[in-house]
Amino acid sequence: MNSGRGGLRGAIARYRGRDIELKTPGQLQAMRAAGALVASTLAAVVEQARPGVSTADLDAVAEQTIRAAGAVPSFLGYHGFPGSICASVNEQIVHGIPSSSQVLADGDLISVDCGAILEGWHGDAAVTIPVGNVAAPDLALSEACRGALTAGIAAVRPGARLTDVSFAIQEACREAANRDRADYGIVAEYGGHGIGTSMHMDPFLPNHGDAGHGPRLRPGMALAVEPMLTAGDPETVELEDGWTVVTASGARAVHWEHTVAVTEDGPWLLTVPAEQDAVLGS
Repeated sequence: MNSGRGGLRGAIARYRGRDIELKTPGQLQAMRAAGALVASTLAAVVEQARPGVSTADLDAVAEQTIRAAGAVPSFLGYHGFPGSICASVNEQIVHGIPSSSQVLADGDLISVDCGAILEGWHGDAAVTIPVGNVAAPDLALSEACRGALTAGIAAVRPGARLTDVSFAIQEACREAANRDRADYGIVAEYGGHGIGTSMHMDPFLPNHGDAGHGPRLRPGMALAVEPMLTAGDPETVELEDGWTVVTASGARAVHWEHTVAVTEDGPWLLTVPAEQDAVLGS
């Protein structure tokens, strides 16, 4: 007899959120420290991202910043990933491998995903950076994704269902598409996740779907909320490197992410700079 959480009992436990890691207030404070480091690392990368700089150069900046703080890059070596950041340029959606041959040019969009482990706790966030003079539709795409992230974060509240966050992201994308008179695609194969003592934990957080499903959110949970949008058809292709995911159409893609804790007072952004530390009120 299997006494673990497999089969029907395991499915029910996961649905009810019993397998989701709950953190104490002190543990969330430790995650906040890791998150603040991720924020400062991304700020350093943003400062260096300009035409003529390679994604390997940006990776070196990120690794140096993380290690100087006594932390370890989450991504480096994760299932064999060779970089400290994921650097996804233009049609690359996620998991772009930093390379000295990938040199940024005027008009590019680069999504940089970064994680750090500090005293055993993980932080994870992503930003999309315009390089030089970027076309207005590309900037609008990025702002639509960032707005969807904001909407998703606002739904991370105690008592809500997991897919309330998914629905908030989906509706924000739909509203942005209507506002911008654009065709934005939500990438379905990838989404957010639980985070804490590991980078990827239960639950998986879809970026679209009906509200009212999945486990109830409880204080002490932490989620990486990360919408990914494409300019048009969201169909994806994984390249032969086994990591880089691109749009099948060659259209541009963007990615924004924050690590968020559930608290009694509302969502707590863990991956913003230390001086911006705040819980979003109810």
